[in-house]
Amino acid sequence: MKKIRLITQIFLIMFLMGHVNAQTGAEILKKMDEVMFSAKDLSATNKIVIIDKNGKQDVREATIIQKGDEMRLLRFTSPASQAGIAMLSLPNDVMYIYMPAFAKERRISSSVKNQKFAGTDFSYDDLQAQPFSEKYTAELSKTTSDSYILELKPKKAGEYSRILLTINKTEYYPISTEFYDKSNTKIKESKYTFEKVGKYWSPAQIEMNDLKKGSKTKIQMLNPKYDQGLSDSEFTVRKLTN
Repeated sequence: MKKIRLITQIFLIMFLMGHVNAQTGAEILKKMDEVMFSAKDLSATNKIVIIDKNGKQDVREATIIQKGDEMRLLRFTSPASQAGIAMLSLPNDVMYIYMPAFAKERRISSSVKNQKFAGTDFSYDDLQAQPFSEKYTAELSKTTSDSYILELKPKKAGEYSRILLTINKTEYYPISTEFYDKSNTKIKESKYTFEKVGKYWSPAQIEMNDLKKGSKTKIQMLNPKYDQGLSDSEFTVRKLTN
């Protein structure tokens, strides 16, 4: 009897310790943000491949620079028909787009951030430089041997009613996301490939699939450089139009 009680007490202690040490969804999401925005700044070239439902490909190139977790500038460099189109993400939920054909920048209102950027399968909201933990609340939905699955709910009304986010359990970078609209229909899903560049986990490729249209867009990050000492002056509306 004493042996049974001892075993029961051991299991109870282990159970309680597991609950004490368990991470919340918010804590896990915060750790992912820290991985995603761990560098002081970033500059890279992006190869963007847009594939329609019939398999036809449209290949573009762009440059991207980023500083901290709130400033990002992406600019198409080829083909000539797309060159110069640019998007700027700034603090306080501010975004701008520049279209060379109109020779004028335009601020992106919250009501249109769900629209696709320049014919890709990424919306403005998807490309905004802002930590997930600032945009979503998180609950731990499931734990597997190598990942955490979080259910995210937007803090402000937007394109998605909820997101299922799978995060690597060891390194805390994102693995995949599933996006649901207001009728709880899965409308998009994305997949991430990360690789170690120096001391940082760097997104080698992000693939976004539009489940309604049957199209997908792959963004491949080439030659990323971190901690180059980028100035805040690189992230201005004036720079957006140059």
